[in-house]
Amino acid sequence: MQLTQHADYSLRVLLYLGLHPGRRCTITEIAEAYGVNRNHMVKVVHKLSQAGWIKTVRGRSGGMSLALKPEQINIGAVTIGTEPHMNLLECFDPETNTCPISPVCVLKHGIFQARKAFLDTLNRYSLADVLIQPEATLALLHQAESVGDCSSHRGHVKP
Repeated sequence: MQLTQHADYSLRVLLYLGLHPGRRCTITEIAEAYGVNRNHMVKVVHKLSQAGWIKTVRGRSGGMSLALKPEQINIGAVTIGTEPHMNLLECFDPETNTCPISPVCVLKHGIFQARKAFLDTLNRYSLADVLIQPEATLALLHQAESVGDCSSHRGHVKP
């Protein structure tokens, strides 16, 4: 199983914002810190803002920050909210299912249970739970930025 890039980047944005409490971060700053395409981040930020997980401010001194406390942001909810669907098999979607053995297939039930276990596990974590090593995480992000020659951002917090 693999999450989409959109869900992955959504979790990364929330993690980054959680690591920088009390200040607004920019899309460019976050994209460069993770070495990912800025245009992808724009779409991710838009979705996170619409869902109410982040708040954005436009303009010269704009940026984004968490809209909720890290304890209030559930990792399972973010995953479900940012994945287009969690259909691991074609037969999980009755609208598109063409599998002829679907009515008697036991395999799909096992995979369905595995998906449920995956989501149940994610639902036990909040953003606060994954922010337990902020100094180490920030050091790695800044190290990645230096390699990419992106260390000159205005407003960066050094570890």
